[in-house]
Amino acid sequence: MTYTALTFPSDGVTCAGRFYPGAAQSPFDDDGRRPVVIMAHGFGGTVDSGLDPFAQAFADAGLAVLAFDYRGFGASQGSPRQRIRLADQAQDYSSAIAAAAAQPGVDPERIVLWGVSMSGGTVVQVAAGRTDVAAVIALAPLVNGLAAGVHAYPQSGARAMARSAAAGMRSAVAGRLGRPGTLMPIVGRPGENAALTAPGFYEAYTAIAGPTWRNEVDATVGLEIGGLNVNKAAAAVTAPVLVQIADLDQGAPPQAAAKTAFKARAQVRHYPCDHFDVFAPNDWFAPAVAHQLAFLTRQLAPAAAHR
Repeated sequence: MTYTALTFPSDGVTCAGRFYPGAAQSPFDDDGRRPVVIMAHGFGGTVDSGLDPFAQAFADAGLAVLAFDYRGFGASQGSPRQRIRLADQAQDYSSAIAAAAAQPGVDPERIVLWGVSMSGGTVVQVAAGRTDVAAVIALAPLVNGLAAGVHAYPQSGARAMARSAAAGMRSAVAGRLGRPGTLMPIVGRPGENAALTAPGFYEAYTAIAGPTWRNEVDATVGLEIGGLNVNKAAAAVTAPVLVQIADLDQGAPPQAAAKTAFKARAQVRHYPCDHFDVFAPNDWFAPAVAHQLAFLTRQLAPAAAHR
């Protein structure tokens, strides 16, 4: 399934994405219009780093898809580069909704928000209070910063976490003074100075990395994530929600995802795998996508709705 390059504005910054119109024949079509799945990556990720297989699967099933890069990452514009600001990324999702809804053949009242890892938490926040969101999918979601810190402590240790916090504060001060921030690797091997150092993460993340991905992130990311907790937003989501939990996840705490799922009254699926095992070509990609498509068929296909 082919896609077309698409750009859209978000707070005055141009974000870049890929629009997949979907298969010509679709069980999701209703009066010539179909739902659109809007997706972005997780922690420092880009569209060309593992999202295309998900987008292709949805498009082949007859759904439209808009996969995009956040401002400052990948093919999108924006400065400073490689800095994660959760409020900005939530706004980029909202801007992507407007862009996707304007595409030919898209039903603007059947928006699907899809997120993985950190964006799995973001889509819950964006969906809260919106009436045009028809479904939400959160795959191996990162939903609670404090829980993530506790979860990572045995892997990283006190010294590494203190070093990262100090780098984050220096970068935050530099940003306020208009100076370049401090960059650190997104992923490294155990014992290295990086944001993610769980065993196997370096090999798994770099295996899906595309040409626009950079193994760098502003060191303020730890401070940014520290206050993350999407549970209040989860309770305000009225659309059906699917939360897919990797039970052996070394990055996004499974127990925190389960609590968010309860708050959102979500359907929950469990997989006996680690964080990156849900990406193609790993074994748990196919089951995760199959469950996503079954969920969307039940919620959004007109024939299913009338059964």
